[in-house]
Amino acid sequence: MTTRVFILFLIFSNLSNAQLAFEDVATQVGVNYSYGDSEYGGGVSFADFNNDGWDDITYATEDGAQIYFFENNNGVFNLVTLNGISNTYKTKQVIWIDYDNDGDKDLFVTAIEGVNEFYRNDGGMNFTNISSTIGFFQTDLFTYGTSFGDIDNDGDLDAFISNRTSTEQNQRNYLYRNDEGTFVDITQSSGIPIEDEEGNENSQLSFCTMFFDYNKDGFQDIYLANDKTDNINRLYKNLGNGTFEDVSVASGSGIAVNAMTTTLGDYNNDGWFDIYITNTQSSQAGNGNVLLKNNGDGTFTNVAEETGTTFNSLAWGAVFLDADNDTLLDLYVSGGYDGSIGSFLSAAFYHQQNDETFVIPQNIGFENDTRKSFSNAIGDINNDGKPDIIVCNDTENNFLWENKTTNTNNWLKVKLEGVTTNRDGIGNTIEIFINGRSQYRYTLAGEGYISQNSYHEFFGLGEATEVDYVKVTWTGTNTEDIIYDVNANQSITIKEGNGVLTSDDIQTNTLLSLYPNPSNDGVFKLSVNNNKSNTLKVYDLAGRLIFKIKNLKDKDEFSLNHCKKGIYLAKVSSGQKSSTIKLVLN
Repeated sequence: MTTRVFILFLIFSNLSNAQLAFEDVATQVGVNYSYGDSEYGGGVSFADFNNDGWDDITYATEDGAQIYFFENNNGVFNLVTLNGISNTYKTKQVIWIDYDNDGDKDLFVTAIEGVNEFYRNDGGMNFTNISSTIGFFQTDLFTYGTSFGDIDNDGDLDAFISNRTSTEQNQRNYLYRNDEGTFVDITQSSGIPIEDEEGNENSQLSFCTMFFDYNKDGFQDIYLANDKTDNINRLYKNLGNGTFEDVSVASGSGIAVNAMTTTLGDYNNDGWFDIYITNTQSSQAGNGNVLLKNNGDGTFTNVAEETGTTFNSLAWGAVFLDADNDTLLDLYVSGGYDGSIGSFLSAAFYHQQNDETFVIPQNIGFENDTRKSFSNAIGDINNDGKPDIIVCNDTENNFLWENKTTNTNNWLKVKLEGVTTNRDGIGNTIEIFINGRSQYRYTLAGEGYISQNSYHEFFGLGEATEVDYVKVTWTGTNTEDIIYDVNANQSITIKEGNGVLTSDDIQTNTLLSLYPNPSNDGVFKLSVNNNKSNTLKVYDLAGRLIFKIKNLKDKDEFSLNHCKKGIYLAKVSSGQKSSTIKLVLN
């Protein structure tokens, strides 16, 4: 390569990387807390737990500390207490799911010191602890991860609970079937082993699992991450009759590493979902992390070396995301080193290139990403369509990496609502099609290393301003919803059998702002970017119109002091333009 060509290569490489940018805003937005004294870290959720359209954050915590719930109010987080939830165990997974399909999110919390607890949302964010009656075991086991999926296609969410300890016996895993709101232990009848060859309970040192349909036969399978090289990872094939077959060896997915995570994504956009597994021993089998490419024939191939994603350090959580909305999935990996140990990485952001390889770009904001970290998840703190990353650290404050990438790429966010299938829309495939190319996402509940991502699926559209179609394949019924000619830069909810349920532009907000927000006396002042007459409509979170006023102009005031305290959505319309913002009434 000539000197001139090499210089031009560097210039264009730097320009490309300059578009990528992340900044830790944990202190700025109010989530600068840490897990505390951990044993292999704590879990984090980026799920919208109050269904107001903004991704909230939940942190697991150390022994003696309450779980942290951070409510997202227009990009700023408030630490809140939730009525009926009190838990000071040494918690691990914090996961929000609608187990009873009533339209609100319930909470399951695992612990390694103390029992697992389940909180039913009775409406209005009021909770009842139903741990003793829900059907899950109430023994004090070393539970790390749990995941939810529908193994029998009956429309409700079943559960897999992973237990891991190298010092105690009787720490097997549990598979539960949801029978109309009560969970039944079907581990033994399902064919998943509960005893080893010597008759002892089969402890596989399992951290976490995920449910997904690896072979597209319409049934959700289970992939299990096991620690230590004498416990291979397991792929249990769902036979569709309530039983599973261990196809770990036959499929090539039964790798033997110190496996920490089960991270799913279609990195090469071929419609077959691939698995990324992190490893805490770079010198053992696989020589680092593993990227299992789904070959589409029931087998997987490790392509970590050729894609450049081995990490070769003390790896824990990982998550796929299209950080710059260029239509290619990138990858973020957390690490258990703090950057002070030789050449071992403390964390890594891998940017995918056009040839299905990944590189670690420099000077994009992760220079201080040097804390001992474990779990991570993605969400959208300000509804701008760019995925942000929350990272659970050890004794130092957690990171919240806000995505500040600047380019002209567009995006689409998609959330599902099941009708015949489960209400959360878990276990389904979303395909978008742009200019002859497809992208695919799979909806999960419980993923990565004891983590939970946003219920929205993020798609980068590149320069496209319109998506040719969005197709949802509902695994439980094998039916499809297809929506054509979807505009870019919006968030949509697709309801099973009904197409687009809602299309909101909460994230754009170029038309208006309202202040003070929150308001203590119910009085808000309107600020709009025009001199026209505007119509204001205020809705509660159930979608009921509670207030309307016409001919509002910039700097006009209105009052909601006749309303109960809580969260509302205000929509201002001016001609063909409209914008929506969340109001908080204290």
